[in-house]
Amino acid sequence: MGTTTRVALVTGAAQGIGAAVARVLAGDASIAALDTREEGLASLVAELRERGCRAAAFPADVSNSAAVEAVVERIERELGPIGILVNVAGVLRMGPVVSLSDEDWAATFAVNTHGVFHVSRAVARRMVPRQSGVIVTVGSNAAGVPRMQMAAYAASKAASTMFTKCLGLELAQHNIRCNVVSPGSTDTAMQRALWADEHGAQAVIAGSPETFRVGIPLRRIATPADIAEAVSFLVSDRARHITLHDLCVDGGATLGA
Repeated sequence: MGTTTRVALVTGAAQGIGAAVARVLAGDASIAALDTREEGLASLVAELRERGCRAAAFPADVSNSAAVEAVVERIERELGPIGILVNVAGVLRMGPVVSLSDEDWAATFAVNTHGVFHVSRAVARRMVPRQSGVIVTVGSNAAGVPRMQMAAYAASKAASTMFTKCLGLELAQHNIRCNVVSPGSTDTAMQRALWADEHGAQAVIAGSPETFRVGIPLRRIATPADIAEAVSFLVSDRARHITLHDLCVDGGATLGA
């Protein structure tokens, strides 16, 4: 992979894509697993340690700026300098704009956008003096294509995507790369919560004309590992000349838009 022995901080690591990213990176990096779900973190860390990997759980809420600053300081003190940051933590609040509550809107941005800012800023402040590092934000293909009843989620992901690109532009002079991986429909707990029945996956693959949503040309839903492998590439030395890039991993669902 080419990540040597760097420390990788993965947010949203207790389940889904975050856990898959931690598993993929654990072979070449020490894992700082961050999430609010302490039980899930403990299970992941135990699994990684059984594989002989160095990993530790760091319960924290990315929407809390002070908590983020404290936990990043603790990670560097206990595990070492953070060389890789992967922002995965995210929430989804569905609903038509006309009935979406202030709380739903604020809660979505608190994690999906403010959380990315809080963690990226705290880590970047430490990467700059070292003149090295890689940051990847897991966004969404919804950031570039409108979705019915997903205005808050899509807007928050669009904001974090552009934030990451701006961050990458500022940090390039310090040999720090910043990229985005934008998944489409992925088999996670968040995705399954949207399914009406056991045929949910097939419905997503087929598309929905009434909600202006095309299907998935590759005829399959992504697994968390599919997204994690894209992240693994972007944090590795194989991608050493790639920055400010948004890699869409959606099986063609947004038709390259």
